[in-house]
Amino acid sequence: MSIQKRVLVTGAGGFIGHHLVRRLKADGHWVRGVDIKYPEYEASAADEFEIQDLRKADCCLLATRGGMDQVFNLAADMGGIGYITANHADISRNNILINAHMLEAGRQNGAKRFLFSSSACVYNQAKQKDPDVKPLTEADAYPADPEPGYGWEKLFAEELCRYYYKDYRFETRIVRFHNVYGPLGTYDGGKEKAPAAISRKVALAENGGEIEIWGDGEQTRSFMYVDDCVEGLIRIMASDCRDALNLGTDELVTINGLVDMVSAAAGKRLKKTHNLTGPQGVRGRNSDNSLLRSVVGWEPSIRLEQGLAITYKWIESEVRKSPKYAAQLRGLATV
Repeated sequence: MSIQKRVLVTGAGGFIGHHLVRRLKADGHWVRGVDIKYPEYEASAADEFEIQDLRKADCCLLATRGGMDQVFNLAADMGGIGYITANHADISRNNILINAHMLEAGRQNGAKRFLFSSSACVYNQAKQKDPDVKPLTEADAYPADPEPGYGWEKLFAEELCRYYYKDYRFETRIVRFHNVYGPLGTYDGGKEKAPAAISRKVALAENGGEIEIWGDGEQTRSFMYVDDCVEGLIRIMASDCRDALNLGTDELVTINGLVDMVSAAAGKRLKKTHNLTGPQGVRGRNSDNSLLRSVVGWEPSIRLEQGLAITYKWIESEVRKSPKYAAQLRGLATV
């Protein structure tokens, strides 16, 4: 068994952070969770859970107090493509403040290691114009032309992590997430990612009915199940690599294909309608895991079909017990 560590997880009220806290506790560590909100669907497993606004420097100092062995900085203002394309100023401001204050607070309070959660949105948009996209290596972030707002602030925070090691020898790790999905994640309200949004739409559709997709549905992505994400985070934190690392799968799928997978999990046959005015992001994005494999000797392995079946079952259950959708579900029952 590993030696118990004192670990801070920011963003612990969110999807990935909540799953990470559960895993760290299962591994025998002492965990403090911090977020601006509590977990939505179940209580946190953290030893301490504190509500803090990490845009404020004093809150970051409180969060990092007590000599942390590891800080997983997952706190961020973020959401799906509709949200991040509509809120450039708010997202950029909020996340720049969180990341700068958390790095400095971690350094001041003597944290031993600090992991920053970046994003595949940092990648040069010119390299993502083909649905049959070449998997993106970590070097493809430069020359810089990331997603406006969210991508730029993530790329800057990566540089800030490097500066903190160069100037202060503060040990930082950088992980670039590629589309994480799974149970206990946001599935409505505007901040949900594609697998969750599609699962909700399929759950609310009658068999033989139709669902709307943003774009023509031929845009491509890779998606990583949350258990693989958590495993990767723990391995990257333990590694000696201070450079950015992709954390995703290289199982490329079109959004139309993603809909077909979710529909199959639901046992439904559905017609797709395409909203060509809806935001759809880059045309194609996939993860090259060569560097991750060489650094940690591992890569995500849970197949999309397997993970989607679990995720759909959970979202369908949530939708069915939500008063918000009761009338819509009653309408389906009478069709």
